[in-house]
This record gives sequence, C-alpha cells and structure tokens, in this order.
Amino acid sequence: MRYLTFALTKGRLANQTMELLEKIGISCEEIREKDTRRLVFTNEEMKLKFFLAKGPDVPTYVEYGAADIGVTGKDVILEEGRKVHEVLDLGFGKCRMCVCGFPEAASFLQHHELIRVATKYPNIAKDYFYNIRHQTVEIIRLNGSIELAPIVGLSEVIVDIVETGSTLKENGLKVLEEVCPLSARMIVNPVSLRMENDRIRDLLDRIRAHVIL
Repeated sequence: MRYLTFALTKGRLANQTMELLEKIGISCEEIREKDTRRLVFTNEEMKLKFFLAKGPDVPTYVEYGAADIGVTGKDVILEEGRKVHEVLDLGFGKCRMCVCGFPEAASFLQHHELIRVATKYPNIAKDYFYNIRHQTVEIIRLNGSIELAPIVGLSEVIVDIVETGSTLKENGLKVLEEVCPLSARMIVNPVSLRMENDRIRDLLDRIRAHVIL
C-alpha cells in the first residue's frame, strides 16, 4: 500500500486538523513535538505522511501531486486558483472576505465609481469587482497591514479577511460589503482521487461525521 500524503497549513489550522483527525483514530505524535526539525512526519501503521507548509503553498503541493490531500483556507484556494478538488468544509477557521473602508466610501460602491482597491488578494478582488459587481477598479497589491491603505489615502477601499472587525473599528473603518464566507477546506489531487478513491472516500466519510458547520 502506498502512503497517502497530507499537506497541512502551518500553525492553528494544522493543530485543528490534527485534533479532527485524532477523533477518527488518526494520530502522528511527531508532528506535535515543538522543537523538531523534521519536515515530513509518518504514521507507518496507517501508511500516512504529513508535512507542514505555508497556506498559499498547500494547493501547489496538491495540484502537482506532492501531496494527495491538503488543508488550507478558502481564501487561499480562491486566490491561488489551482487545479484541485475542494471536497470538504472543515467548519473551523471561520471568517469573512470583505470590502472595507471609511463609511463615506459606500457611495463609491453605490455609484460604481472608478476607485483604488488595496488587497493581499488581487485575484479575489478582481473577480468580485469585475465579475460580480461589474465595477472597474484599480487593484493595488499590498503585503502588510491593509487597513493602512485608506487611512493614508492610497486607496478608497480594501478587500481583506475580517474575523472580529476590531482592527477596523479602532481605525474608523467598517465592513461595506461581504465578498464571501471563509473557513478551512480539505482539497484533493484529482489523480489521487481516482487512484485512491476508496481510501480517500472512506477518510472523508469518517471526517464528515465529526465536522460541525
């Protein structure tokens, strides 16, 4: 039997994924060790391998078959646009992708004005404004604190992930529109799904029984 390989998003999502897998009897003690320098972790008994990656890299590993299964955020899946099958909403890591700005920026959206949009997610922003709102905008890609952009006059609005909204509120910004709900999703390589259909389907059925949406 070949190994099934999981690519997990480093940090909280990996911990929550392992907690979920432990509920169905899948464990990997090595991955829990804080000071380990190992990059790949193995459960020999169940023929499973795990490795940790940055969120945006997970769909790449899965698309190219370096991992059969991946867990990452819906935001990453939408932004990266990789050829993978999204098979399961895991129900944790919930937040929203939103258009945010100062309250007066709402009029720019109402009148479909040509505005600047700052974001870490240019593909999601472009799809939303061009294909859903049918509004022409200039998209500015940033990597740091996106909330800064409207405050210093770089953009009229931002497209960003909102969890609690406290950072927005502290800076006088608010959610103007919701783009889409987000949460952790399980993705599968299309070839793996064909070759290991029974194993993967069985795994998904067992996980699904423990998912709370």
